[in-house]
Amino acid sequence: MHTANRDLPKAVVPSVLKAARVLDEIAASRDALSLGEIAARLGLPKSSTLSLCTSLTLCGLLQRFDNGSYHLGTHLVDLAHAYLARTDLTQEFGRAWDSLHIMPEESAVLAVMDGSNVVYVACRNGSQAFALTYRIGMRLPAHSTATGKALLSTMSDERIRQLYQGRKLERLTPKTLTSVESLLANLAVARQQDFAVDDEETRAGMCCYGAPVFDASGHQAVAAVALSMMKSSSTPSSADRVSLAARTVHELAKLMSRRLGMIPGAK
Repeated sequence: MHTANRDLPKAVVPSVLKAARVLDEIAASRDALSLGEIAARLGLPKSSTLSLCTSLTLCGLLQRFDNGSYHLGTHLVDLAHAYLARTDLTQEFGRAWDSLHIMPEESAVLAVMDGSNVVYVACRNGSQAFALTYRIGMRLPAHSTATGKALLSTMSDERIRQLYQGRKLERLTPKTLTSVESLLANLAVARQQDFAVDDEETRAGMCCYGAPVFDASGHQAVAAVALSMMKSSSTPSSADRVSLAARTVHELAKLMSRRLGMIPGAK
């Protein structure tokens, strides 16, 4: 947002444009930014930058951490949910999944991030008997799910530490990751292989493979997709099926990203 003043309508409110620039700058950074960093990047006085950040924080559009740094606030998730609903993301998920014609017996889901949880906004429960029936609106801890870990893997380690600062990682099964350090190690693997794994961390006997869905820029993850199956069908003796599941969820995420306008090769 660097529109020249002469191009602005008479009714424009400059402070709103400055606030939008603050949001854009913080969104472009993988890490939280200090007040001084924001002011310097935007070329604004610290006093006016503080006023903008304080106002945005009160609105829930920014979050201020204990060290004084700022990152995007959770109210943006509500706005994103409303936007995604109007862009028929859930319908695109259904069309994309149906077009693949792969592993119809397994369950496929679409989820978005909400704080440290994921919320399922679409699901296609497969024909196979399953340990968990997904439903729209279901919430689960991001650190235990394939969709959640897929979304977390697009964030920096610093951002993840800040997200879980002072929070306990809920244990859903004996295999759930319960420390930030173990989560970060797991996410490092997810980044390397381009998909995340929930290995009986949400439900005993169930494993899931997830991948992030990106917006048109190819940088911002707006949702994640996952494929779930019973552990009995993904034993080491059927490694080919595990590989197929990973390739399928990766292809589904790529197809969804392209449906959102991402240019091939942008990610």
